[in-house]
Amino acid sequence: MIQPAMASSTAGGRPQIGVLISGRGSNLQALIDAIARGELRARIAVVISNRPGAPGLVRAEAGGIETVVLDHRTFSSRDAFDRAIAMALLDRGVRLVCLAGFMRLVGTPLLDAFPNAILNIHPSLLPAFPGLDAIGQAIAARVTITGVTVHLVDETLDGGPIVAQEAVPVLPSDTEETLAARIHAVEHRLLPAVVRALLAARTAV
Repeated sequence: MIQPAMASSTAGGRPQIGVLISGRGSNLQALIDAIARGELRARIAVVISNRPGAPGLVRAEAGGIETVVLDHRTFSSRDAFDRAIAMALLDRGVRLVCLAGFMRLVGTPLLDAFPNAILNIHPSLLPAFPGLDAIGQAIAARVTITGVTVHLVDETLDGGPIVAQEAVPVLPSDTEETLAARIHAVEHRLLPAVVRALLAARTAV
């Protein structure tokens, strides 16, 4: 049985966080930058990608952060994949997990190892437009408002308790590219702020 993460996992007084990615890692970069500016008192202990060659791995390596590739295609089951991720995080004393463009559903072994300690960021005002291509969904639906959601993760698709949301207007002239640029700007500000607030609240308990 995988033992849950302990709340006291720190390095040099800084809580250890782990980041899971599948792609370019722009939200990972936002966390790296917030730590470098002193706005987020934490340490990224490891960045794990399920895709070899993900551009976000280069961002992590440039920041001196350990990287691990766990290709989901090489595992016999979803649970085996999730157990491997959980062990990699626990072995490095991770206390909070951030999904930053991680394109896999999280299963029971990982959720049990990090109860109420896995955050996801999604480019819509959930429960609207869950799943893939949320920005394209918003454009196609001709809504006038979309946004960004940070939520705790459960076993459902983009479900779990919402921690923070911020609205982003959809302009009549918007394309997916122009709307994505404004949404990403909000993501890059909101995720570090939520991580900072959540860590502070847990430290105070």
